[in-house]
Amino acid sequence: MKRPSKIQFADNKVKKAFENLQRSSGSEKDLYKFIVRAFKDIQENAFCGIQIPKKLIPKEYIQKFGVKNLWKYDLPKAWRLLYSLESGEIMVVSIVLEWLDHKDYERRFKY
Repeated sequence: MKRPSKIQFADNKVKKAFENLQRSSGSEKDLYKFIVRAFKDIQENAFCGIQIPKKLIPKEYIQKFGVKNLWKYDLPKAWRLLYSLESGEIMVVSIVLEWLDHKDYERRFKY
């Protein structure tokens, strides 16, 4: 089932990091473009990512952001965008938590 959503950042730190990517150059500018593309896909369908099983959600995300679910969107060059969904009566909100390269993603999830 396709479900449109609105993109929000988990906090100002994540938002500032995204804004800094926009002003960067080189590979960081590419990462910015990948994330923008992911945002468009997630806005069209909040369920386009891969749902992480609840038992694998890092405790840091639960404590810091109060997430009850976690989704992963695979970006090019082994980057991952992690987001959570909150649903109201009218709209689904996709909350961007962070993006990580593959190495940091494996560390975060203790693989």
